[in-house]
Amino acid sequence: MKRTLITGGAGFLGSHLCDFFLDKGHEVICMDNLLTGDIKNIEHIETSKFHFIEHNVTEFIHLKGTLDYVLHFASPASPLDYLELPIQTLKVGALGTHNALGLAKEKKAVLLLASTSEVYGDPLVHPQKEDYWGNVNPIGPRGVYDEAKRFAEAITMAYHYYHKLETRIVRIFNTYGPRMRVHDGRAIPAFFSQSIKGEDLSVFGDGSQTRSFCYYSDLIEGIYGLLISNENQPVNLGNPNEITVLTIAKKIIEISKSQSKIAFGPLPEDDPKVRQPDITKAKEIMNWTPKVDLDEGLKNTLQYFKSSL
Repeated sequence: MKRTLITGGAGFLGSHLCDFFLDKGHEVICMDNLLTGDIKNIEHIETSKFHFIEHNVTEFIHLKGTLDYVLHFASPASPLDYLELPIQTLKVGALGTHNALGLAKEKKAVLLLASTSEVYGDPLVHPQKEDYWGNVNPIGPRGVYDEAKRFAEAITMAYHYYHKLETRIVRIFNTYGPRMRVHDGRAIPAFFSQSIKGEDLSVFGDGSQTRSFCYYSDLIEGIYGLLISNENQPVNLGNPNEITVLTIAKKIIEISKSQSKIAFGPLPEDDPKVRQPDITKAKEIMNWTPKVDLDEGLKNTLQYFKSSL
């Protein structure tokens, strides 16, 4: 039986990964300090193959027994988090990644790092390919997340080259679905929460900035495909279908049958104007492409938010 550690395992993506690897027959250790994770995301799991450990990965990680895989997903991951938890965001990207790598080295496990499209910053290249180095403001409000993940990538590659550790890096583009926090601050949870309550949807700027939204189940499949591949360099995972923020707001109003209107506000500092993954590499390496279309994914997500509010 494979044994897998998932840091940040009580979070949105982490909890879905716990389910996925349990379904694959793995023994799963979920580690989370519940800063932004939620025990409700994993309380449905009832099997002796699942273990929850409440622990802050910025502190030394000690586990008994063998490990085959370490999936490092611990990190705040929304713009609201960056503003409220800047030090914690930097520490988990730096110290947390260092500790996860040290554990993987000790156990001779494969480590997969959850990186982000935010390493590209406000991109000057469109769509974004893995060989683009990015346009990041290191001292702006988003810099704590951008630079934490860029450092995490750098130390992961250092462990790969220096210690010969088997590593994977996934650059995750906008992903959505059930178990997102209601007050997450990102576009889809914010729009769903507002539309269900009948409030105006808060669109920043004129709404012409673009995003590419991938349903969580497609992303999880891609993560697993990357994990079992031999690719050590970063790989983009996301849905390449680009859409404006204003269009997604209108679509959510329509799907939720809401009477809400659009309310425009000032654009946040360093907010990316475009975001679209080039997934050529993922197609070539893992034969991976997203399957769930936006309307289907949004309808599934609507039911979750209705039950959560």
